[in-house]
Parts: sequence; structure tokens; C-alpha cells
Amino acid sequence: MATLREIRRRITSIKNIEQVTDAMRVVAAARLRRAQENILATRPYADKLNTILGHLISQADTEEEALVHPLLETRELKHVCIISVSGDRGLCGSFNSNVIRTTTQRVQHYQDGGAEVTLICIGKRGHDHFTRRGYDITDAYTNIFRQLNFETAIDVVHEFEHLYTDKQTDKVEVIYNNFKSAILQTVLVEQLLPLVPEMPEGDTHFLDYIYEPGQMELFEMLLSRHLNMQMWKVLLDSNAAEQAARMAAMENATQKAKELIDELILQRNRARQTQITTEISEIVSGASALEG
Repeated sequence: MATLREIRRRITSIKNIEQVTDAMRVVAAARLRRAQENILATRPYADKLNTILGHLISQADTEEEALVHPLLETRELKHVCIISVSGDRGLCGSFNSNVIRTTTQRVQHYQDGGAEVTLICIGKRGHDHFTRRGYDITDAYTNIFRQLNFETAIDVVHEFEHLYTDKQTDKVEVIYNNFKSAILQTVLVEQLLPLVPEMPEGDTHFLDYIYEPGQMELFEMLLSRHLNMQMWKVLLDSNAAEQAARMAAMENATQKAKELIDELILQRNRARQTQITTEISEIVSGASALEG
């Protein structure tokens, strides 16, 4: 059984930890508000841009005309590029492990099918994990979430777009945590290339517009913006999901610390009572011996 001094030291130590986790929870909550505002402001634009591309493809003069663009070309899967988006830091529950596990499963899936797989790692946690295990990593972006900016999304798009147009890869996927709410984040696997914009279905407000410049010229102009916005949305989603996961993890840690402190206080009281009882017994025994 721990001594009274040891129990007091543990209580002091856990109280210090509780203060740290509670402070981290407050910081994560503040960052989450800003990240949530950013992703909610970006989603409508990115979704509408995807819809416009679908309109342009569906209204092309011929099906062949829409399929001549290199980023729409579907090829036999011999090489796949997976963009794995994790965090730069830990202490956020299963946020990083979920992405790493899903990425590992996708790599194994494609390798079982005979395809080679390369990774583009965004986030230090994922990069460190796959580097230690000898995965083929073509590029890495670490410590970008401290000051997230749109140029990072452009750089990532330029990297995998170059791989695809040079036929060094036949498919590009991104794996990331999608922000649903402060208590719910889900891992998504999305295909970026070859590009498959969603076709308009049941859009009663869509008309057969006359485009100037032509449809394909407009499609060419919007295509790079679309990829940049999709990648930017992925980064914002992952950032918001990470802050939400860290806030929840630190809240749970703070609560567990409080529960552990309550248990240790009970142990301290029992130990102190036992010590008092022992001292009283020794005093009574000593007094009895003197009287005898």
C-alpha cells in the first residue's frame, strides 16, 4: 500500500496534469471555432464549382470532346498515388491512427491487385509512421497546420497533377478526416484523379446556356481551380476535425484526472486514518506499559 506521502505526491502531480489538459482543451476549442468557420465558408463554393464542371461535361457537344482532357483519362491501374492527411501533433484521440490505418488498408488493397503505390504525406504523424516502415513516399508536407494557407493546397495539387499528366500514376486518392461536428469526424477516401465531376440530376434551374468562351475552354479554366479548391477543402476539413478530436480528448483526460484525484483523496483519508489509529494504539500501549 502506498504511503501517505506518496499519495499526496500523486495528487499534486495529477492536479498539474489536469491543469495542462484543461488548458489544451480551451485552446483547441478556440481553434476549432475558427477552423469550423473556415470550412463552412469554403464548402458551398467547392461544391458549386464541382456542380458547374458536371454541367459543362454533360452539355459538351460530344462525349469524346469531354474525354480528351488528360485529367479525365481513365487508364489501367498500374500505379496509384495516395495522399494521406494526418496531423502534426498527437493528443487528439484516434484522429491520426484512423487515417494511418485506412491508408495502410488501401495500400494493401492496391498492392494485392498488382499495382504499385506511392504516398504523399501531409502531416508529421503520418509521415513519421510510414517512413519508419519503409513505404514509398514521393513527397511530404509537415508542420503546415500551424499556419495553414491556400498556397499549400496549390503545391500539393501541382505535385499529383504532374504525376498524373506524365503518366507516372494512374489514379490519385486522398484519405482524410471529414469534419461533421465537434463530436463526430469520419475518415473519407475520395478520388481526385481521374476527375469525375458529379453530373447534374434533377436540377430544374439548369438551362442549356451559350458559353463564351466555349464549354471546353471554360472547363479548362475552371479545372485547376476545382482541384485547388477540393484540396483546400480537404486541408480545412482535416484541420477542423483535428481540433475537434483534440478538444474531446482533452476534455475526457481532464474528467479522468478529476475522477482519479477523487479516488486518491479517499486513499489519502484512509491512509491518514490508519496512521492516526496506529499512533493512538502505540500511545495507549506505551501508557499501559508505564502503568504496569
